[in-house]
Amino acid sequence: MSLPFTLNKNLSTLPVYQPGKPIEEVARELGLPVDGIIKLASNENPLGPSPAGLAAIAKALPQLHLYPDGNAFFLKEKLARKLEVPSNQLVLGNGSNELLEFIGHALLSPGDEVVVSQYCFAVYPIVTALFGAKLVTVPAKKYGHDLAGMLSAVNSRTKVVFVANPNNPTGTLARKSEILKLVRNLPPKTVLVMDEAYIDFLEDPTDLLPFIRAGKHPNLILLRTFSKIFGLAGLRLGYGIGHPDFVAALEKIRQPFNINSLAQTAALAALDDVQHLSRTRQNNLRGLQQLVKGFEQLQLPCIPSAANFIMVKVGDGAGVFQKMQKLGVIARPMGIYQLPEWLRLTVGTPRENERCLKALKQALKTGGEKKP
Repeated sequence: MSLPFTLNKNLSTLPVYQPGKPIEEVARELGLPVDGIIKLASNENPLGPSPAGLAAIAKALPQLHLYPDGNAFFLKEKLARKLEVPSNQLVLGNGSNELLEFIGHALLSPGDEVVVSQYCFAVYPIVTALFGAKLVTVPAKKYGHDLAGMLSAVNSRTKVVFVANPNNPTGTLARKSEILKLVRNLPPKTVLVMDEAYIDFLEDPTDLLPFIRAGKHPNLILLRTFSKIFGLAGLRLGYGIGHPDFVAALEKIRQPFNINSLAQTAALAALDDVQHLSRTRQNNLRGLQQLVKGFEQLQLPCIPSAANFIMVKVGDGAGVFQKMQKLGVIARPMGIYQLPEWLRLTVGTPRENERCLKALKQALKTGGEKKP
């Protein structure tokens, strides 16, 4: 029986985001032991969550019968001190993805345009389609953003420009000079969303906070997350940093209690967990070097990455993914990003990286794929 009511017409063309499969699901599908599987598909922290965050969660558990602080006062205050911005320039989301949807609610209508780069994060087109806006995709330059080309694509109908830096899924990093040029030259009526989910992995990131503090670029908003380097992906917590008037508009869209009490508690503690952050950065740097060396030995091209993942060209991405998964290694095929010859691999621990490379070698050997 078909539905007796009419759905939002935008849903008919809305792409569906396909997340990496959890370990338990793969184990069930393939009949493998859960403890024999490693997941290198979703850019999670291989060292686990912040130990300080875990300890804080344990103390907070007896209070779960109470609603969380709907305004996340203490977390906002701590973030404000860390970032040197007033707390009214911060908005919290159930992961950065919810913030992207807030931006769509606040800005997009049918007839509006959104500029993205080829190989952009899959959620940008989804948000654009959800609100009936038109997606304008600018061809990538060496798998990264052509920021000059994106600036040229902006017109009077452009409401939003999305830029992830480092970029997901390719790991590429835009030059500081090009980012600053985009910020300074973008028309004031077009909002620039800088998605900085992986900024904490950079040794010398482009610092756009001075633009936020100065208040002269109200069309700039920065998005960050506790999911990656802090290892709190399961709690879903992201935050935006922007002009107070824009933040106030986004707060009107935000649902009450969208940030649960455990997420707030863990994030408060994780912000001070310097040791965990340092260990994660060191592991990531060494892991990238380990994977690149392994790819070279397998004669596989890869894209230099500034994030906690890396893309490698394997020929038949979907086929190699399936073979690796049967060997207990979950990778991420890139067909959804129109990169069917590639896999994206999250940087793991040294042992996980070694196992990943062995599985990749075996998958290529048993599959008889041609060298890409």
